[in-house]
Amino acid sequence: MRDLVFHAIRSAVTALFFLVALPALAEESMRFDKEPLLIQTAAGKTLHFTVEVAVTADQRAHGLMFRKTMADDAGMIFDFGEPRRVAMWMENTILPLDMLFADNAGTIRHIKENATPYSRDIIDSMSPVKYVVELNAGIVRKLGIKVGDRIMSATTTKTK
Repeated sequence: MRDLVFHAIRSAVTALFFLVALPALAEESMRFDKEPLLIQTAAGKTLHFTVEVAVTADQRAHGLMFRKTMADDAGMIFDFGEPRRVAMWMENTILPLDMLFADNAGTIRHIKENATPYSRDIIDSMSPVKYVVELNAGIVRKLGIKVGDRIMSATTTKTK
């Protein structure tokens, strides 16, 4: 009986370790390049951000999961290679986010504001897009970013 209790406690402690350690390990194991990103608004403003770049399938699947903080002028750009309808979700994403869905030319076609952390609800691009930019929730409203504005970065302007 004593061995059974010992093994049960050891199993519980091990499980607790993995629940705490795995998110931190997952965040540390995925590396992203960074680049400047500009948003040119229809109102004539140029907004400056530094974004991490998710171009591989693994990077796009990981995205901003497990992040606890992000600078106000930071974000992530997802490059899907070819324009297509995109479905995103927030599972394992701690930060609430604004999502900008942009076409091949970098024109914003759809915006999802304040995506709910940890949600499995599908966030649909609503039309074919090549890029998704994730920013801290509230940035879209605060800076007046609108459908029709344009994103520009090394990723969106590279020749293929």
